[in-house]
Parts: sequence; C-alpha cells; structure tokens
Amino acid sequence: MGVGKKILILMLAVLVLLGGMGAWWNTASKAYAQSDKKELFVLTPGMNASKVAAELERRHLIRSALVFRVLVRSRQADAKLFAGEYFLSQGMSPAEIIDRLLKGPEVDAVRVTIPEGYTTAQTIEVLVEKGLGKKEDFMKAVAGYDFPFSFVQGAPKGEHRLDGFLFPDTYFIEKKSSPPEILAIFLKRFEQELTPQVTARLTEMGMSVHDWVTLSSLVEKEAVHESDRPLIASVFLNRLRINMPLQSCATIQYLLGTPKPKLYEKDLQIPSPYNTYLNPGLPPGPIANPGHASLAAVLNPGQTDYFYFVAKSDGYHVFAKTFEEHLQNQQKYQP
Repeated sequence: MGVGKKILILMLAVLVLLGGMGAWWNTASKAYAQSDKKELFVLTPGMNASKVAAELERRHLIRSALVFRVLVRSRQADAKLFAGEYFLSQGMSPAEIIDRLLKGPEVDAVRVTIPEGYTTAQTIEVLVEKGLGKKEDFMKAVAGYDFPFSFVQGAPKGEHRLDGFLFPDTYFIEKKSSPPEILAIFLKRFEQELTPQVTARLTEMGMSVHDWVTLSSLVEKEAVHESDRPLIASVFLNRLRINMPLQSCATIQYLLGTPKPKLYEKDLQIPSPYNTYLNPGLPPGPIANPGHASLAAVLNPGQTDYFYFVAKSDGYHVFAKTFEEHLQNQQKYQP
C-alpha cells in the first residue's frame, strides 16, 4: 500500500472518529428525557463541579458527567455554584441545569431524616411534626392513593399498604408538597434499590419484591450491628427452607404496638398472622421500613448452618446450629 493511500485512510479514520465524538457530544448535551417532573437536588457546601456532575449522572438528571464538567469549566463556573436546594428535571439540558445552579437556591424545603426500622406510623409522625401535613391526610394517601410504582400495585388498600417501602433516608422536602407527593418521594427512593442486579438476584432466589422487603424488615428489627445482618438473614432463610417457624421476637413487638423490654410466654401466644411463633413462613407484610444494609443482607446472606440466635447485652448476637447449643447460649447470655 502506497504512502498516499495510508495517509488517506488515516485521514478518513480521524474524520470518522471526530464525527462519532461530535454525535456523542450532541446527544450527551441534550436533556436526559422528555419530562417536566421535577425532583429535589441538594447541592451541599463543599461540592465541586465534579461531585455535582457525578451525583446528577447517578440520579439520571444528565447523560454524562464529563459533558457537565466541561461546560462548567468553559463558563468558569465551578466556584459559582451555590449550595442549596433546587428542583431539577430530566427535561433540562446540562446547560440549563448549570444556569439554574448559578442563580442560587430556589426551594423552601424542610430537612427530614427517617431512621432505619421506622414503621409507616412513625414516619408519618415525623412528617407531621415537621409541619408537612396532617396525619389524616397522610393516612388517606397511604391507604388508597394510586401511586405509579409497580411494587405497590395490587397491595391491599389500608394503613399497612406502604409498609416496608417508605425508604429510610434524609430528604429535603418542599413545604408546599402534598402528602401523596411526599410519600411518592420515599417510594421513588426505594425504587432506586430495585436495580437490574437486584431483580436478577431475586429471580435467582425465587423471591418476590414483597417477600424480600418483608424478610429484610425482620432483619432490620432484629439486628443492631452491621456484621450480624447477613447471619440473621441466613438463620431466617435456613428456617424458611425447612418450613420452620421464624420465631422472630420483632414480629411480636410489632403486634403489641408498644414494645416491651421483655417478652413473656403469653405474648408469644397472641393469635395473629404476624405471630411468627405460631405461624410458619413470612408474616403477611413488612413490620418496618428496612434500610439498604438489611435489604442487601437478605440478598447476600451468610452461608451458614445456623438456625438460632440470641442477643447479648452489647447488641451483638450469638448463633447456634442446634437447639441444645441455643439453650446453652440462652443460659449464658440471657440468664
């Protein structure tokens, strides 16, 4: 092949490459989707353009963090992005988002933190205390509002319909939001946990989303320390495998409404489908809203032969394979 031909081929390759990059840039510079639905974005003090770009990309508000960073640098705007709360949408281009961030905060919002393991009732109590609505309006929305999320479709209407799906996290909620809009924020956050990898894992385990969240809620209420969660999950899964009652004290506390410092035999005999001492299998639904760690523990449980566990005074648990070992642990750690 002659030198002229080689040069020509090289030039064509460069043109194709540049054309491809141009097409990519044009696409990445556009809005993520055609949507006017806005969601709260919090730019915290100390976030530079790179961190903002990464978070925007993670939240699917922009297509490319790289394009966002280049646009910010081209406008010498990195030091001009104001910390605060903003409402952004997928229908905004990266340039429009930068314009919005350069104008400064626009949202009159309330910071709300919901701890892991809170029930629906406790979550609503926090929202009411923050002045975001009335209890009766929240409960009405919980019981019957038509939320557009597949994981709550078909759930029996009533006060327990959203149990397990009001994801515990820290939120910035606009004061003028309605109860259904606020609850939808929690549900949308839970939806982020349903990644393709999680869905594939649930299929592999033969477990529905509802059962996953239900079992995770038991792990959430039983575990205190991070390292115990996969082990507690393994105990419950081992019991489910042989149709052995889960015997979770957390489900009894749920029945009681007001937790007791110590349960007695009479408490374990309360007739209810939520009583996992009397009924094998999972309870009818979640008993609390589990956090990410408990959800992950059920998906990735410890590989153990444990069927029992006992809580120690420091919050950690001791595990046993046999009932005899379990009795010894009870005598040692719960005299």
